[in-house]
Amino acid sequence: MTFFQFAWLFFLYSLLGWLFEVSFVVLRQHRYQDRGVLGGPFCLIYGITGCIITVGLRELARDDLFFLFLFSAVIATAVEWVGGHILEWFTQTRWWDYSRRKFNLDGYICLSASVGWGLLGVVTVRWLAPALLALFGLMPVLVRQVLVWAVLGIMTLDGIGTVLTLAGVRNRFPQAESVHNRLAALTVRIGLAFLGAAERRMLRAYPETDLARPKREKSTVFAAGCSFYKIVLLFIIGAFLGDIVETIFCRLTMGVWMSRSSLVWGPFSVVWGLALALVTLLMYRYKDKTAGWLFVAGTLLGGAYEYLCSVFTEIVFGAVFWDYSKLPFNLGGRINLLYCFFWGFAAVAWFKVCYPPLSRLIERIPKRPGTLITWALTLFMALNMAVSAGALVRYDARSKGQPPANAVEQWLDDTFDDAYIARVYPKLKQR
Repeated sequence: MTFFQFAWLFFLYSLLGWLFEVSFVVLRQHRYQDRGVLGGPFCLIYGITGCIITVGLRELARDDLFFLFLFSAVIATAVEWVGGHILEWFTQTRWWDYSRRKFNLDGYICLSASVGWGLLGVVTVRWLAPALLALFGLMPVLVRQVLVWAVLGIMTLDGIGTVLTLAGVRNRFPQAESVHNRLAALTVRIGLAFLGAAERRMLRAYPETDLARPKREKSTVFAAGCSFYKIVLLFIIGAFLGDIVETIFCRLTMGVWMSRSSLVWGPFSVVWGLALALVTLLMYRYKDKTAGWLFVAGTLLGGAYEYLCSVFTEIVFGAVFWDYSKLPFNLGGRINLLYCFFWGFAAVAWFKVCYPPLSRLIERIPKRPGTLITWALTLFMALNMAVSAGALVRYDARSKGQPPANAVEQWLDDTFDDAYIARVYPKLKQR
């Protein structure tokens, strides 16, 4: 899928999601209510979720409708939960509430909505996305490129204006504010009700919204709670421990020592690091739930996460880093039932055994040294990931006979030749 196709789907999913939400409110409550965060008629959660499941789950559209439904439900529910809490953190208010529905969690997600997302995902991936891409293909190349850039430009300015409005900052970027306000007015006219300027529109659509957010008190403890610094350190610790665990596991089960690293420098598994950081970020407030609850949540989220990681690495690097095709109950070789259960057990072990003492240990680090160490490790990991990505891209290009085009690519070829890549990524296969 090209950049322009991806942007086209993002725009239309956001627009169609807004129309769906507004129509739903009109049918249920017989009144108009703007359901978008931006000034324009866009629901970004639909755009983000639609693009993720379209790209990540499209290979399931033909023969695996059950897993397409299941993963669509899990991914959309996770995005809805994250989006709701981000908005609550940023605006100090709730933008939707499922508290009155059965089997809800925090009022931001519930079983009935998740089932609806799953069905909507099946419709989107199997029928809607191909139809929208076919429509895009009928346009002349120049027309569709100009259209995509224009829409992305408008949405970007609208987004800046929205952030400034929510933050209570006015007139810092007059052009963005102007676009935001005009789109807000246009959105209201589409909905047959004029709600005024950007702040009045938000306050009327969401009367609880407090645009003048209270200042948060700064903690004197380093990496307290579920803070940025703790998440970063957990990512690095998880990447290191994940590599060590997988290496030992391969030795015990296969009888060989094998590199399981995702990066060219050091024993770090990005998949494990991200998994540990994300599960802590998403499930921190539920860490005291029962082991059964954590197991089910970890199994579903871990399976969907591993599947998307497999698709992402194959699309970006043209290579497969793991293949479960020979194991029973696998799905496209990307995941299998045993490893999905392993994610569930890992979630239980993490929150019930490992996280409490590790969290306390991190919080004992002096604040200033801890901050400096975290930023130094962050810069190192960012550089490590960038170089690793470049090395893998060049490995794929070399396999296709493409010579280096500049000094950087020549350095990557000389430093990370085929033998080096084979040693770091022994299970790597070209597709």
